[in-house]
Amino acid sequence: MEIVEKVREAGIVGAGGAGFPTHIKLSSQAEVLIVNGAECEPLLRVDQQIIPHEKVAFLRGLEAARRAVNAKRVVVALKQKYKLSIDSLKGGGPYELFLLGDFYPAGDEQILVYDVTGRIVPEGGIPLNVGCVVLNVETIINIGKAIDGQPVVDKYVTVSGAVNKPGTFKLPVGTAVRDALKLAGEVSVEDFFLIDGGPNTGKIIPSLDFPILKTTKGILVFPKSHPLWGKFAPDLKVVLRRAASTCCNCRECTELCPRYLLGHSMEPHHIMKVLSWRLAEEDKLTEAYLCSDCGLCENYACPMGLSPRRIAQALKQKLIEHKIPNPHRNQPSNTRALFSAKRVPTSRLISRLGLSRYDVPAPLKEVDFQPDEVILPLRQHTGVPAKPLVRIGDKVRRGDVIGEIPEGALGARLHASIDGVVTSITAEEIRITREQG
Repeated sequence: MEIVEKVREAGIVGAGGAGFPTHIKLSSQAEVLIVNGAECEPLLRVDQQIIPHEKVAFLRGLEAARRAVNAKRVVVALKQKYKLSIDSLKGGGPYELFLLGDFYPAGDEQILVYDVTGRIVPEGGIPLNVGCVVLNVETIINIGKAIDGQPVVDKYVTVSGAVNKPGTFKLPVGTAVRDALKLAGEVSVEDFFLIDGGPNTGKIIPSLDFPILKTTKGILVFPKSHPLWGKFAPDLKVVLRRAASTCCNCRECTELCPRYLLGHSMEPHHIMKVLSWRLAEEDKLTEAYLCSDCGLCENYACPMGLSPRRIAQALKQKLIEHKIPNPHRNQPSNTRALFSAKRVPTSRLISRLGLSRYDVPAPLKEVDFQPDEVILPLRQHTGVPAKPLVRIGDKVRRGDVIGEIPEGALGARLHASIDGVVTSITAEEIRITREQG
């Protein structure tokens, strides 16, 4: 189909999370297309603002995606508090508006599928297993732009936390974090750390030179005196020692686990019992495959401040390395008791995380910012790295293809996000510097 090829050519991937190549999703057939506009991570402000700003591209992308997957039902899911986006879409087309409560993690795609359709995605499965395709708002906008041949060269990013002027900006992919911070009025504290993404599921940004990726939703700044530093900073050995010595086996991590409540076999306390009490069968460790990485267990549920999430993610990696398959393939017929009652209000999560002072608007700001240099990692997506198509010294124009999907592989194209000269190529990245004068 033409639109699928245009999306592949544009290098579109999921604009948040793991960055799954969008042309693969659009190659499927699904009964329901769901647009995920929940943006449930605290402090992030991208998807809730850009629909009115990019309405033409959004509506074009929505119709193109509907035709690609042959969906009979199209649902745009937004939190009911996102008034500007809701008002801009009322009476605007052949889609439904589905209004969500303000809870975490409303944006988890399996929770969203259940809320919208009443269908439960099977263990180890994806929404397509129950006839659904889920795409987020910015991804839909990128599809709309791809119709006119526009590739992914920019990214909407919220810069917030301990900065003087929190804001949401559209920046060239590959822009250094330090440049984004300047646009937000610089950091307001001296000793700080940075998170790429939200405070629950984000990753530590290793340096100010780290580039904005196709998947970057937010750059959050916090002082190292903030309690979140204690969640992100310790290495895995420290996390494991704490779990082995401190877990009280209260099972609160399981009682609030969204996957468990959805009916899946994921019970984080099993993993903690193996480590600390040796009371559970070690085959329970494969439950780590079912972890959604939402972070509720460590950031809200555990009274001891432990991190079942980090342990589950490390276990999942080890299981993959040792080629131990996921044995969990059950199809739950019902959610567990009190599924809806145990949802965590975002306001309470913000308070628990100590983020109330940073829970401020980050308005979308029009800026014409062009960095002097961009760093473009060859892998900004699920799959294998793009294969460089340029050489050092080549002149490129914004939008030129500089990285291609290896034949027969899962991946995404890469495009130059500024005019300039290729100054460096490694196995990991391509660097482009703007010509002076």
